[in-house]
Amino acid sequence: MPDYKSARLAADIQRIVGGKLRDLKDPRIDAERLTVVRVDVSRDRSVARIYVSSLGGMSAAKEAVKGLESASGLLRHEIVAVLGIRKAPELRFVPDDSAEYSAHISKMLKDLNLPADGEEKNE
Repeated sequence: MPDYKSARLAADIQRIVGGKLRDLKDPRIDAERLTVVRVDVSRDRSVARIYVSSLGGMSAAKEAVKGLESASGLLRHEIVAVLGIRKAPELRFVPDDSAEYSAHISKMLKDLNLPADGEEKNE
């Protein structure tokens, strides 16, 4: 279980990286469809795993990870500047398909055609 400082650092990194996505000029990063799902920071706070998901699917998330890896120096600099820490953790980006999966679940739920609350089912 991560300690309080690691959890707080993870939340701050998620906020900073998520906010900085629109400023990155790399064509592999589609900021409109990209989401930082979660961040895990190691116990010694030297490595941060950043899970990113894309609505374009897993292949788009993998391309975005390549772009984010090339921009990791800029992102680490921003983390140091905003948080005022001496050394930013090494950023490791991991593609995740949770946004695509949640869109799939949402579509399945809409296709069920369940009656809204208060409406009776016509049988």
